[in-house]
Amino acid sequence: MKTWFITGASRGFGALIAQHALAHGDNVVATARNPQAVTERLGQHPHLLPLALDVADEAQAQAAAAAAVERFGRIDVLLNNAGYGLLGAVEEATGDEVEKLYRTNVFGLLAVTRAVLPHMRARHSGRILNISSIGGYRAGAGFGVYSSTKFAVEGLSEALHVELAPLGIHVTVVEPGYFRTDFLDSTSLTVSPASIPDYNVTAGAVRNVAAGLNHAQPGDPQRLAQVLVEFADVPSPPVRLPLGSDTVAAIQAKHKADAEILAQWHAVSVSTDLAAEAV
Repeated sequence: MKTWFITGASRGFGALIAQHALAHGDNVVATARNPQAVTERLGQHPHLLPLALDVADEAQAQAAAAAAVERFGRIDVLLNNAGYGLLGAVEEATGDEVEKLYRTNVFGLLAVTRAVLPHMRARHSGRILNISSIGGYRAGAGFGVYSSTKFAVEGLSEALHVELAPLGIHVTVVEPGYFRTDFLDSTSLTVSPASIPDYNVTAGAVRNVAAGLNHAQPGDPQRLAQVLVEFADVPSPPVRLPLGSDTVAAIQAKHKADAEILAQWHAVSVSTDLAAEAV
């Protein structure tokens, strides 16, 4: 029996993974800004502890981690799932929109991770799963600011993977593609109200595509939840886990494009090294 600590557990991936973990026989600390929403979604369960948590509140994150350990004795898996999207061209986003997005998607993840890590380090054991996105590996028009937060999650996860491995703690960044959740609903996706006509063929076109894709995404969220609960038992987890055929295709396309850049610009790239001193 493992103990999961899940952020953003009242809906979406967080709620589904909590359900699968409970069905698997694990303990689940399910956090959300409104813990009543967790109870309404997941019901009453002897292995479930709903807790109030605004991930951007460091004191609340520390208190939630302590309450989890007090109730279940340990935290085996931290799932940093809380987050939301922002749709619009980079120039269209206001400073307030950008700051709020980073406060949840990046600073919130850091606050919760710092709160949980002392408990994992004390036992030299644990797993951290950080939910990124297909947009955390490659950015695109309309999702530039959102992707930048997920690029940050990717970088943090890669560093944590190296820093914590000697301590028996495994870190993996999870990269879902488009799954049939409420991510494109207004509850999970903020759309910048400003709309600049010059971006109609780029970010503006993505706004229209996103509206048509809502609840028609190719990914099965139930399957993702099942995969991640099973993945928590993998003995040597990788640093990143792409999920969804669209994510795989996007990664392959970026690798190909980057390889072409390296080939075309190789001479220029290596020409900036200091010249070897003449013997």
